[in-house]
Amino acid sequence: MANYANPEVLVETDWVKANLGKPGLKLVEIDVDTKAYDAGHVPSAVGFNWQTQLQDQVRRDIIGPDAFEKLVGGAGISPSDIVILYGDNNNWFAAYGFWLFKIYGHNDVRLMNGGRVKWLNEPDKQMTTEVPKPAPVTYKASANHLDLRALIPQVFEAQKGGKWNLVDVRSPDEFTGKVIAPPGMSETAQRGGHIPGAKSIPWSTAVKPDGTFKSADELRSIYLDQKGVDPNKDTIAYCRIGERSSHTWFVLKYLLGIKNVKNYDGSWTEYGNLIAAPIEK
Repeated sequence: MANYANPEVLVETDWVKANLGKPGLKLVEIDVDTKAYDAGHVPSAVGFNWQTQLQDQVRRDIIGPDAFEKLVGGAGISPSDIVILYGDNNNWFAAYGFWLFKIYGHNDVRLMNGGRVKWLNEPDKQMTTEVPKPAPVTYKASANHLDLRALIPQVFEAQKGGKWNLVDVRSPDEFTGKVIAPPGMSETAQRGGHIPGAKSIPWSTAVKPDGTFKSADELRSIYLDQKGVDPNKDTIAYCRIGERSSHTWFVLKYLLGIKNVKNYDGSWTEYGNLIAAPIEK
């Protein structure tokens, strides 16, 4: 991992196993819901439900700073703790959690490379159904880095080209409008297609078969050389609901070191429902 721009944000499963229980180290499993967590998780890990705990339940939005502080402090996490995130679906939702922790200024947050599936597939790794009961602490968000987030005015500006890269991380069939949502998932937009000017770079091109990230050289070859992402331009990544694009945001910003990368969490669910928004297929 030494060749990544920020190798400190990624830890291997063996490292997690060796450091379980150390003071100041907190594990969080983030899944689309908590069914997988309830069936078994890494010892000492708390579970966050992406749908109900990281999303505002009234309007479509990330949770605000007060809700974030309550959630994280309630899990016994202090601002000085090292937070290790992992989860289902190749760490999609864990990467979303990483993005949210960074928005609110947590200093040391990392992803477990390969996520839940890699841990499950290694015979020397233990799972438990025991749910920890950490003592709540007072957590205060140190920042509001909303510059990590793209909203629709920036997306409209980015589609004009110029100083922006637009990266569509969905499947090729979603990009062309053949389907609106991946198989088995509800369609959440009125129209299919992609944002004009976007490059199709599915999130899965960044990972190996075991779910771990490809090498820095491989990632540079894919994103910069083959797909033409200009590291000197600002970049917006998007998908359908913002979780797959969080994964690519992590790759571009932290593994490749591209300076200004934003996650458009509104993604196609927002854009594909806008009246008169330009769409390409």
